[in-house]
Amino acid sequence: MADGKISYRVENRIAFATINNPPMNALSREVFLEIEDVFSQFEKDDSIKAVVFSGEGRAFIAGADIRMLQAVKGKEDAKELTVIFHRTLNRIEEMRKPVIAAIHGYCLGGGLEFALACHMRIAGEKAQFGVPEIKLGIFPGAGGTQRLPRVVGKAKALEMILTGEFISAQEALAIGLVNKVVPHEEVLSEAKALAEKIVSKGQLAVKYAMEVVIEGLKRDLYSGLELEAEYFSLLCETEDRKEGMAAFLEKREPKFKDR
Repeated sequence: MADGKISYRVENRIAFATINNPPMNALSREVFLEIEDVFSQFEKDDSIKAVVFSGEGRAFIAGADIRMLQAVKGKEDAKELTVIFHRTLNRIEEMRKPVIAAIHGYCLGGGLEFALACHMRIAGEKAQFGVPEIKLGIFPGAGGTQRLPRVVGKAKALEMILTGEFISAQEALAIGLVNKVVPHEEVLSEAKALAEKIVSKGQLAVKYAMEVVIEGLKRDLYSGLELEAEYFSLLCETEDRKEGMAAFLEKREPKFKDR
């Protein structure tokens, strides 16, 4: 499917979505709304079990559209814009279907904030990451001040936010910002391979595991453990649990039915 700046195709239960907004895939207000609409479709489509998101051309997403930010008129307009940013990226993060960012080239500003909302990130060896908004007299306003410290820790997040400096893919891997670094030409295939591994598993277990991790991180440890116990017990009543354990003991591949 192609519509505006975001296109996607579905193959073997995986949606492969691409942003194509030359020259650097900047995020305008309209692109954010289109992303929100596309992910809403992914959420509703039961045939889709995972999403791989990539950028066309020289960048994953090089940031928000500066002209859009320059055109902001006053506090209320700025607040309305951040509501769109947050609503769109929250939708991605809250999905119970894994979203994998396949990152090459520049992943900056709003692009990094977008990637942080994805559940996993595969990076090309020449990718660069940063939140350079401080150089424009602002700070990351699409969730970067909240998600980045939760991923890389407060000290490193503040260093990146307050200096606006870029980091390499290798440093991003070292601080836990990305899951894996691969050669540039292998980024999409590596993200696809990861998605394929996930969709080959029992999807009830995948969905419940994501529920517990996403919701559990909003709670204290002991409340999170209670949530874990609740969903673990639900899985123990499923056909997939019986099949998975029988297959293990019989030394064969399981045939999950997602029930």
